[in-house]
This record gives sequence, C-alpha cells and structure tokens, in this order.
Amino acid sequence: MISPAGNFKIYLASEPVDFRKGMDGLAAIVMSEFELDPFSGAIFVFRSKRADRLKLIVWDGTGLVMAYKRIEGRGFVWPNVRNGVVSLSKAQFEALFEGIDWKRITTRHVRRPATAADISGPKSPIEGDRP
Repeated sequence: MISPAGNFKIYLASEPVDFRKGMDGLAAIVMSEFELDPFSGAIFVFRSKRADRLKLIVWDGTGLVMAYKRIEGRGFVWPNVRNGVVSLSKAQFEALFEGIDWKRITTRHVRRPATAADISGPKSPIEGDRP
C-alpha cells in the first residue's frame, strides 16, 4: 500500500478524468482547473469514469511520480460527483486506497499538552527521598 509519510496535503479530484492522460496532462488539470501547484509535494488523486480505477501524482523533489491502481470487486468509494477538489486526511486517503468507505474515517483530535508536566502525570515520591 502507498502510505504518505509526514504532513502531505492530499487532494481528490471529484470529477472523473480521461484516463488516457499521463502525468503531464494530470499536472495541467491541477494547475488549470484546481489552481494548485502540482510541484508542491501534495498528492493529487484522480478517478476514472469507472469506479474501480484511480491515478495519483506527486512531486517527490526530483521528479513527478504517477501511480495507477485498479481495485477488484465493487470499486472505490468516491464522493458525490461535483465540481472541484476535496481535501483528504492521511487516514481517509489510506481507506480510499484500500477500497474502504473513506467517508466513515475521522481523525482523532488530541489536545496538545501545555507543558511537559501535563504529560508526566502526578509526581510520586522517589523511594530514596523518605524523611
């Protein structure tokens, strides 16, 4: 499975694209239709007219990478077709790529501790420090 590391931004094109397009044609769609930079390091995911295929492109710092996946069975779970682009979390992307209903995936939000004392918990006496 392809799993992005770090803080990649992931965008899903909600409209199907012509799957005869290569990476340059998909990069042109990112620039002209979404007004985003295909060389930003973000991952751009595209769907075919059939629900069972996806292509993605990403700039890895040295070149443009394209991956293609055809899933067997009922296909990928796609958002309702509408104009534009949808931003996905890493968990939603992983679910989509595996053929799981990504709309049911939510990211758990954890409150950041204000100080190191907040994460260390209550202080307990050290055995050697008895009066």
